[in-house]
Amino acid sequence: MRNRLTFALLVAMVIAIGQPASLLATDGYFMHGYGTAQKGMGGAGVALLFGPTDAATNPASGVFSGPGLDFGIAAFSPDRQFEVTGTPSGFPGTFGLKPGTVVSDSKWFPVPHVSATWMLGPSAAFGIAMYGNGGMNTTYNQPVFGGTSPTGVNLSQMFIAPNFSFRVAKGHSIGASVILGYQMFEAKGLQAFSMYSSAPAKVTNNGSASSLGGGVRVGYLGQLSPMFSVGASYQSRVKMGKFDDYAGLFAEQGGFDIPSNWTVGVGIKPAKGMDIAVDVQRVNYSEVAAIGHPMLPNLQTAPLGSDNGAGFGWGDMTTLKLGVQFHAAAKTVLRAGYSYGQQPVPESEVMFNILAPGVIEQHVTAGLTQAVGKKGAFNVAVTRALSNSVTGPNPLEAPNQQRITLTMDQWDLEFGYTLRFGK
Repeated sequence: MRNRLTFALLVAMVIAIGQPASLLATDGYFMHGYGTAQKGMGGAGVALLFGPTDAATNPASGVFSGPGLDFGIAAFSPDRQFEVTGTPSGFPGTFGLKPGTVVSDSKWFPVPHVSATWMLGPSAAFGIAMYGNGGMNTTYNQPVFGGTSPTGVNLSQMFIAPNFSFRVAKGHSIGASVILGYQMFEAKGLQAFSMYSSAPAKVTNNGSASSLGGGVRVGYLGQLSPMFSVGASYQSRVKMGKFDDYAGLFAEQGGFDIPSNWTVGVGIKPAKGMDIAVDVQRVNYSEVAAIGHPMLPNLQTAPLGSDNGAGFGWGDMTTLKLGVQFHAAAKTVLRAGYSYGQQPVPESEVMFNILAPGVIEQHVTAGLTQAVGKKGAFNVAVTRALSNSVTGPNPLEAPNQQRITLTMDQWDLEFGYTLRFGK
């Protein structure tokens, strides 16, 4: 049995490492939840226990969730498009776009995750969580900015998070994770921006570039009463190596760190067999220059790729998440959830964000866990990210000459399996 468990864990880890998640759009470009059960709860659950993947949100959970293996894979289907209205002026120094609606290709993406936890005694646990972030992926099959076709970007990220958790008192634990990050990036069709760059040969069509980095996450979980629990976690900014092949595109010579973020939440048990989770999450996108710097005036005052170069202009994002689960039968748990967060793309930044239309604000979710035997359980979650649009001016055209509308919606269907270790 031990050999079979070890083999299953190794296979799941290989799959996860080999398939970094293409960043699409959820809460900006963070996944709305980590693990199948948490996704079914609208992404809420920092104060509840579902299984080993809880550590991706709160590293204090392992000592209470107990030993086990959790893995899953999502079929992620986004619908991304932009519309340009108004005819280019043709004035000297302007940069007009072709009017019309363009839909991004690439409709399906696999997003895996795998986690495991082992007890180190009655009051300590060690685990490892592997997961991706979930908006920066577009493939437009035409020369959107007058360069080559296709036009678009692809940013993929994977995290490996060894974690320790400790019971510090009855019902209370703390935990910490080391976040090891790996990311890949590729841009195509952006030749028109080379004239604005500090390194014109390192703006576009340089193949796939990668970088490594690290950070930390700390967490707390407390059962204050049989009916009420609290949880909180904070992840530092994950310092990543630079994308050298795109040093003329991203600010700070190709820098692209993962922003710091925090989550706080409560778990409420209003009746036997029912749990309610309410979380608040904050992602500090503005602290990363490549993400937070606006297009203007940066594009006019500093070349792309420089320390003050233009970025996507994203603001920080705060998301409220609500989930409920109900033990409908001895081996069946039903879940539903909803989340809302004001999307991070200002109207003034729609032009650059044709490449990264992370404008989703609302998620509606449902989920199911069905126990199998004494130690296993199948998990299912479905997420509908409701369609949302942002409209603003083309900032490189004459005033009131062109408007750009970014629109996105998506589906996410995830299947997972949880296996408990021990007796």
